Amino acid sequence: MNLRSVLPVCGLALLLGACAWSPDARRQTAAEPAQLLTTPWPDLPWQPFPLPGKRYVAFEPEQVDGRPALRVQADSSVSILRQRLPDVQRGIRVPTQLRLSWRVDGLPADGDLAHIDRSDSPVGVVLAFEGDRSRWTGRQHRLSDLTQLLTGEPLPYATLSYVWSAQHPAESVVFNPRSDRIRKLVLDSGTAQVGQWREHVRDVQADYRLAFGEEPGPLVGIALMTDTDNTRSRLTAWYGALSLQPLSP
Repeated sequence: MNLRSVLPVCGLALLLGACAWSPDARRQTAAEPAQLLTTPWPDLPWQPFPLPGKRYVAFEPEQVDGRPALRVQADSSVSILRQRLPDVQRGIRVPTQLRLSWRVDGLPADGDLAHIDRSDSPVGVVLAFEGDRSRWTGRQHRLSDLTQLLTGEPLPYATLSYVWSAQHPAESVVFNPRSDRIRKLVLDSGTAQVGQWREHVRDVQADYRLAFGEEPGPLVGIALMTDTDNTRSRLTAWYGALSLQPLSP
């Protein structure tokens, strides 16, 4: 396994901080996202997470249709804003309810989540989980070990991303073409709702079970991700209020 094959997976397994920071992106304040993004860890900041060799576009506060939002003007870029839980013991076990809202003015040109060279999504909410790594294959262990050697941190046990797909139907699960420990659940599909706010309420435990066929372990990170680098696309995405909380009775 060579380094070129590891670094893209390193980027996708973003929630454990397996890549370098950009000094310019650190200047973005975490106070603005905190007004919109509600999780059980209000003391932990939301931080931009640029990937090595990728263009980063900041999340900017904006009012859209009278509602607060975070805007990303993507241009062949990868923009990630994350809240990382540094200690697994601080993670939460589902059942958990995720409420999210987003809006886009376009989709990545010729995007295909299942294709290694076109796997972009205009919006995404990414959850990382710990779990029983004894269930991993030898290749998955080697990939994680090599990533830790390069970056000082292993890959997450599993990563579940909620995304908008250009072609895959809503409620479908798409395996990441580089690692089957990263799976994407499509919430919106196609262009019919482009330009509209989309609202979703999800049962994280049920979605994880659907994607991975097992019960989830502790949640160790959450992020927003707008990704257009593979398709070299330009578009604008907005994220509205997000909350992560125990399921209602």
